[in-house]
Amino acid sequence: MDQSLTGRFIARKRKEKNLTQEQLAERIGVSNKTVSKWETGKSMPDYAVMKRLCKELQITVAELMDGEEKEEELHVCGEEQIMDLLRRVQELEQQRTMLYGIMLIVMGIALQAVAHTIGGSDMMDFLSGVLLGVSVGEMLVGAYVIGCRVILKQ
Repeated sequence: MDQSLTGRFIARKRKEKNLTQEQLAERIGVSNKTVSKWETGKSMPDYAVMKRLCKELQITVAELMDGEEKEEELHVCGEEQIMDLLRRVQELEQQRTMLYGIMLIVMGIALQAVAHTIGGSDMMDFLSGVLLGVSVGEMLVGAYVIGCRVILKQ
């Protein structure tokens, strides 16, 4: 699946329907900036709006994913199966991001524990302070990653 090819296909089909990005966006319930990102290949449509987009452009999900119209349709799997697959892929990507956030927090806690065991001389106290700062930074980044995922999911 080539995002730029799919984006050019969306732009071409939208123009064939004499729609602006804003008009298409209104009809499918997204922002015109989102449509612009699709058309420039910066992102792909979310599975939640893909059916509405395909219906509006009068194309199939397979055509959207391939970035071209099909003369003959060879159905290896149905549109529902494709949509389910896309939903699962997006859920896995969200879970991966959550795991990264959790890993950062756990690593931050581990560094904090190590920082508290080091000390005694000026150099060791300095190293302990650096580790403490890094651990707090890691935990904050982890919390931010998890928080962004939770907000985007809503």
